[in-house]
Amino acid sequence: MIEIRDLTKKYGSFTALDHLNLTLTEGTVFGFVGANGAGKSTTFSILATLLSPTTGDAFINGKSIIKEPTEVRKQIGYMPDFFGVYDQLKVDEYLDFYGASYGIPSAERKLLIPQLLELVNLTTKRYEYVDLLSRGMKQRLCLARALIHDPNVLILDEPASGLDPRARVEMRDILRHLKTMGKTILISSHILPELAEMCDEIGVIDNGKLIAHGNVAAIQAQLQGEKRIAIKVTEKLVEVRAFLEEDPLISAIDVVENRLEIVFNYRGTDAEQVALLKKAVMADLPIYAVSEEEKDLEDVFMAITKGADSP
Repeated sequence: MIEIRDLTKKYGSFTALDHLNLTLTEGTVFGFVGANGAGKSTTFSILATLLSPTTGDAFINGKSIIKEPTEVRKQIGYMPDFFGVYDQLKVDEYLDFYGASYGIPSAERKLLIPQLLELVNLTTKRYEYVDLLSRGMKQRLCLARALIHDPNVLILDEPASGLDPRARVEMRDILRHLKTMGKTILISSHILPELAEMCDEIGVIDNGKLIAHGNVAAIQAQLQGEKRIAIKVTEKLVEVRAFLEEDPLISAIDVVENRLEIVFNYRGTDAEQVALLKKAVMADLPIYAVSEEEKDLEDVFMAITKGADSP
């Protein structure tokens, strides 16, 4: 569906995008994570054929963004981070204008526009002027505009940018619905936990380079380090600690109230972790609860990008 090959964008001596390679299959929801200036918007602008790469190419449904940009535009719906609206138009007029721009017949537009407004929860605003809409409503209207020609691929640059919590939830629910429709969706966002909920795959970009790619679990597995496991006991806290300290895969143990927080090295397998706990139970140690402290996507992002600027 989407294939990016050695995509590079330079501005003089500054490299905004550095040999990006990525392949996404049809129906994938891909989250692009990165700090401001990391290269997310540059990548999306190139894929939307609004910016030419210095070198490299990308293909959407087999169409080259360089050689066949007109064909690529038929395949994609693009929603930029910042976008303009025609303030003197009403909502339905706004969508009708863009539908006509895509060559959609008038009779078809009359049927399509109410369906799109229902999808983005703007049915009650159909005859409102665009400049009277809230930020969240304008975001949803822009999404409807990106969907007007029923594209296979959606490229959404910070779709939840500047929205209040309620508006972010509404946008997230709409994107989930689009996912069930089989759309291939590329999303960039700083609201990292929400990306983890919505996306099949996540890419972390830093200084123009894709430094990690996979699902959240796969990206966590790329981290070199340790995981924390909380063990609760009913008694014999000192004895349990002494028992666990003998295991070579445990690098530290902290006592917090009635529980032990142990640091288990990632070199240890899940099977070894199970074996250790089984051994503790067989030793008649009073363990009644075990839980692993999972990193959320923000923790993963900070850990992966830490030191990424270093040569």
